[in-house]
Amino acid sequence: MRWMIYNLFIVIGYTVMMPHFLLRMRRRGGYQARFGDRFGRYDAVTRARLGAAGHARRIWIHAVSVGEVYVAAQLMRELRQRSPEIGFVLSTTSSTGWREAEKQVGPDDILIYNPLDFPGCVRRALDAIRPERFILTESEIWPNLLRACAARGIPAYLVNARVSDRSAPRYRLFRFWFGPVLRGLRMILAQSDLDRQRLLAAGADLLRVEVVGSFKFDVGQRNEAAEAAAAAVLTQADMGTGRLVLMGGSTWPGEEAELLGIYARLRHSHPDLRLVLIPRHFERGDAVAAEIERAGFTCIRRSRMTAAPPSAAGGCAVLLVDTTGEMMGFYGNAGLVFVGKSLHAHGAQNMIEPCLCGVATVIGPYTENFRPVMADLLEADAIIQVPNATALGSELARLAGDPVARRDLGHRAAAAVNRRRGVAGQCAGRLLA
Repeated sequence: MRWMIYNLFIVIGYTVMMPHFLLRMRRRGGYQARFGDRFGRYDAVTRARLGAAGHARRIWIHAVSVGEVYVAAQLMRELRQRSPEIGFVLSTTSSTGWREAEKQVGPDDILIYNPLDFPGCVRRALDAIRPERFILTESEIWPNLLRACAARGIPAYLVNARVSDRSAPRYRLFRFWFGPVLRGLRMILAQSDLDRQRLLAAGADLLRVEVVGSFKFDVGQRNEAAEAAAAAVLTQADMGTGRLVLMGGSTWPGEEAELLGIYARLRHSHPDLRLVLIPRHFERGDAVAAEIERAGFTCIRRSRMTAAPPSAAGGCAVLLVDTTGEMMGFYGNAGLVFVGKSLHAHGAQNMIEPCLCGVATVIGPYTENFRPVMADLLEADAIIQVPNATALGSELARLAGDPVARRDLGHRAAAAVNRRRGVAGQCAGRLLA
């Protein structure tokens, strides 16, 4: 009876959310091209690759979007290093996750969209993939898919597991559904003690939940070629050598306006300061460009730059990076970074990446999605967290005027990240034990 009720809720939920899905499909693209994947129906090429006997062992890993794709890619590399005969099917949910996953998968790996959590869709997907193991990343728990794995004797795992502040009450409230599913997992590798306690409160098996730390310290990798390419773009926009680049990374609505206001105040006392904005969703490019122009600056859009220098550069211009996959390169060239989804929106984006690059990094108060990471970085005095926009302006002004403080903060940040790497390899060993 419980699963009949769950499936009814799923039908109602998808029906209500369908207009939202269709709108995202229109805005982002990607969904429509592989829409059959959502129902476990694959095109002829994918079916042929799934049916080929190239790998006696096949592991299916699911990663919902970009952040989880990086986690999955790191785990795949570690598993492949230990067992080269393993083949991988990587599934993702979002079109942005798909675009990043295309860069991460190997030539023998198979990339698909995750099926909807309906019994029929799940059954067709498992019939086609026939995985030896199934691995979920972070907070993805799909009851029908996991129950189907259990019924077929396919061991399932949850890695880099976390339970957000928002999800924890729901997990407890719906323990009736989540408990049996969590107890069906062979192993849960959690990011922190708090995540472990929340999973246990939701009904997970005490003996199957281990705390190993966060994959996120392993995911970030500096790329000399990407940094050189970003440096060339900055030079072209009069933001290269001799300039102090203030970068807003993965910003969300409202945060760009705050940074533009801070930049307007600081640039008079810091004439070499330059601002680069990289919004979390590239399709917000038009809205962010309009925000830049409303603030009185000229917008240089990365997607529209040519070989010729922009006609309006210098302190009156702001560089908008409205492309995907270039952010790490720009982090490596920044002198000061604010990490988004932390000032007005909740959860935060990945603050490890600028820290790895040795950049002085400031973040807002809302970092729930990175609680164990933030605890480690704050303990090492490797990042600055501010309570509001006013404090953000004050800290950026202080750091802009103190190159020694910027250098020392960046050095502590890089050292803190490097000390905590190695979790992905540890988890790969546990999964294959």
